[in-house]
Amino acid sequence: MVLNEEQWIKELREKRIAYGISQGRLAVASGITREYLNKIESGKMKPSKELLETLHKELARFNPEAPLTMLFDYVKIRFSTLDIQHIIKDILKLNINYMLHEDYGRYSYTEHYSLGDIFIYTSADEEKGVLLELKGRGCRQFESYLLAQQRSWYDFLMDALIDGGVMKRIDLAINDHTGILDIPELAEKCRKREYIGKSRSYKFYQSGELIKHREDDREYMGRTLYLGSLKSDVYFCVYEKDYEQYVKLGTPLEEADIINRFEIRL
Repeated sequence: MVLNEEQWIKELREKRIAYGISQGRLAVASGITREYLNKIESGKMKPSKELLETLHKELARFNPEAPLTMLFDYVKIRFSTLDIQHIIKDILKLNINYMLHEDYGRYSYTEHYSLGDIFIYTSADEEKGVLLELKGRGCRQFESYLLAQQRSWYDFLMDALIDGGVMKRIDLAINDHTGILDIPELAEKCRKREYIGKSRSYKFYQSGELIKHREDDREYMGRTLYLGSLKSDVYFCVYEKDYEQYVKLGTPLEEADIINRFEIRL
């Protein structure tokens, strides 16, 4: 192994540890096993140049100081089957015995199984089938299971599609940690017709709870901008995530890790 490769691998390991990323998490993101990555870092295996570049590229996505990060924020998939055990065991790869079963559901389903914020709805109606719903926290929890299974989101979604799953809704979120996006400025550009896209439709909402004792300060209002028709297959939403966390959790705006969030809703 040449010196350049040794330096690359040393830098890879040092950055991974500094970012707080496990070998397993980086391995799954890079499409290899944890054991293989361990051999690379210990010098027992010589990786190809392409794999080394992939490892560094994937590791860069986990940089805690990156101004922008992306994640799945909502997933809803319908399966044309009543075999809920098959969906839980073979698609989600979870143990149904550890799930809570309730004789009621949502979206006109009659019952559901849940594990934390992971929800699977079912009923006796064959046309409705089985419905998986993962909201924000459910996505984060399911990511932990995917990591333990050495699967990625891509692996899971491909398994769902192969099994006939229909993607009812998928939200991809881009978190702005430094305030790169100026929502009022973006809304003003839309008003001036400086926004170019297939759909010229947009909606800007400057509403929400005012922070107590600051009713006269409009800078403390939550603001949301929608780009595209809400009835279309794809539209975009930009909103003040820090304000949302203040309203929900009471987190001071200056302490929020995420300032704005940009969502792609499919």
